[in-house]
Amino acid sequence: MKKAALDTGKIARSAGTVSVAVMCSRVLGLVREQVFAYLFGAGFTYDAFVVAFRIPNLLRDLFGEGALSTAFVTVFSDYDANRGEEAVRRLAGNVLVAVSLLLSFLILAGVWQTENIIRLMVEAGFEGIPGKMELTRLMTIIMFPFLLLVSLSSVCMGILNTRGYFFIPSLASSFFNLGSIVVGVALSLVMPKFGHPPIVGMAFGTLAGGLLQLVGQFPALRRAGFRFLPNLDLRDPGLHRILLLMVPAIAGLAALQLNVFINNYFASSLVQGSLSWLNYAFRLFMFPVGVFGVAIAIAAHPVMARHAATGDFDRLRESYVSALTIAFCLTIPATVGLIMLAEPIVRIIFEHGRFDALSTRQTSQALVYYALGLFFYSSVKVTVPVFYNINGTRYPVAGSFLAVVANVSVILLTIGSLGHRALALSISCAMAVNFIFLFSMLSSKLKGLPLGYLFRGLIRVVGGAVVMGIWLEGLELLLPSGRFSSRLLELLWLIFQIGSGGVVYVLILYLLKLRELHFILDRLAERLPGIKRP
Repeated sequence: MKKAALDTGKIARSAGTVSVAVMCSRVLGLVREQVFAYLFGAGFTYDAFVVAFRIPNLLRDLFGEGALSTAFVTVFSDYDANRGEEAVRRLAGNVLVAVSLLLSFLILAGVWQTENIIRLMVEAGFEGIPGKMELTRLMTIIMFPFLLLVSLSSVCMGILNTRGYFFIPSLASSFFNLGSIVVGVALSLVMPKFGHPPIVGMAFGTLAGGLLQLVGQFPALRRAGFRFLPNLDLRDPGLHRILLLMVPAIAGLAALQLNVFINNYFASSLVQGSLSWLNYAFRLFMFPVGVFGVAIAIAAHPVMARHAATGDFDRLRESYVSALTIAFCLTIPATVGLIMLAEPIVRIIFEHGRFDALSTRQTSQALVYYALGLFFYSSVKVTVPVFYNINGTRYPVAGSFLAVVANVSVILLTIGSLGHRALALSISCAMAVNFIFLFSMLSSKLKGLPLGYLFRGLIRVVGGAVVMGIWLEGLELLLPSGRFSSRLLELLWLIFQIGSGGVVYVLILYLLKLRELHFILDRLAERLPGIKRP
């Protein structure tokens, strides 16, 4: 258990570092969404942008930050642990050149077939609105090269994470948001002079942000002492292994992205604005997913990959359960908070300019249903990389296709009564099915997991979240959020609700002696002079 505690500390420290960086990125991401909400509201032009950006973004998840990053970190960790620096550099250089060539070809093919791809994603009514299809096509073509930039960025991120550098690569997405806001807004002011709607400037801003995300990591790579050796060797066994790992990863992610296509299709058949409401809600939902779920997955993956590479499966099991317990600890109270505070959160962040009270209500309702899947979404992020470390790649593929079946089933059963909310609920249910399947298969593959320890931690976390929920309900009864005449006062009250709820939750977990929390507090006490733990 002592070694497990060391892994818990390493994961917790790295996850904390990543969380800070990701939080900066998510805050800027929310600012970016605020800019969209203020300038474009929820309607014609923003619906077009959502579809246009989703196409290269889906391909990014398939070939870039999803399949490529998972496969690359797995193989790169093995090389870093068992081979010399020369082999490591050659592998990285070979991957960068090969990826650049492959994705350049994919981008050209995508630009050629843009209109057909859009038609696959939307219902016929979308094309029936004059000018909407043409605007979507233009912005899709502009943003397609984003795929190459962000994929190369994910390789750089994998190198830095494996070498123990977490902050800068996780902060790199902040550069994307910053670039897309500054350049996008500036260009949106001049686009009408060239006969284009202002939102086209935001499409060019997306490209600028992707470039900043890539080059922003170059100084960290130099500080880490890493130098690329550009080469192209299609017979390299390391490249072959990455490609072989990517195939099932792409299949699994393709199944998950099929859910996005399906949901886009159904949303485009609902009232105008449904795509926008769902997108704004999903952006808010992804804030805790990024700060908690993705941060834990990024921090835990190199640790677990190293244990798998050295054959230490006892440590692998313990590290996975610790990472999952930390995910419980962070995402379950976040779920309670999002459900109980959805409307004031949406109102304060988005209800400005052309984003009205109706949009606030519809977006907050979608957010509640997305929040139900927060724990499952984050836990899938933590669990999937483990299968690639132990050569069990077929299981994430099977889980993803089960998720598609669950997604479609829930939509068909509920869309008549829930409308756009059904699409958020379907994603949550799909993630729940996926995680339950993956967890069961992983337990079997690793010949058992310390389930008693895991469930004892879960009971403590749920207990703390229930007490926190009661506290928040009491505050809402005392002073309802919607009664404030000033937006500033409502913001201060929301901050107090979130902060005090967090304090209550941590206090309960401390009293219930959750090991992960105590270990984190011990590490904080060691780093902050003059602080002694009771």
